[in-house]
Amino acid sequence: MASPFSSFSSRNWSYNVFSSFHGPDVRKTFLSHMREQFQRNGITMFDDQKIVRSATISPSLTKAINESRIAIVILSKKYASSSWCLDELVEILECKKAIGQIVMTIFYGVEPSAVRKQTGEFGIAFNETCARKTDEERQKWSKALRDVGNIAGEDFLKWFEFN
Repeated sequence: MASPFSSFSSRNWSYNVFSSFHGPDVRKTFLSHMREQFQRNGITMFDDQKIVRSATISPSLTKAINESRIAIVILSKKYASSSWCLDELVEILECKKAIGQIVMTIFYGVEPSAVRKQTGEFGIAFNETCARKTDEERQKWSKALRDVGNIAGEDFLKWFEFN
């Protein structure tokens, strides 16, 4: 009997990595360094800046998520202020479940519990985003945040602590 991941490993991927993040601060600091290191090591990463600006963003992002072997979710305090990011997160978690996509998390200035429970600055951003959405969307996004918050990840701020 074939492993559920046999189609995953034999699949032809367009990208090794898809990154889900929000904000120019994340793009210009952390993500730019990560992208540079990946390029040096031959790791292909989807670049949303290459989307034609007149093109509809959603289909391009959905396609890129589905064509990426690994999704790295960079959760910052403002991540939940973007309905685009929350929709990406739902798609990423669906790919994790359906095709075994590897999902990695980086908590960038936010505690995993704040993501899971939507509290603190993260919760404020989430509530502001949800104020203009249906209860169904809010529940879908809240579940996705609980799920991603439960994935063991890296705490960016702890990388710089010295004991």
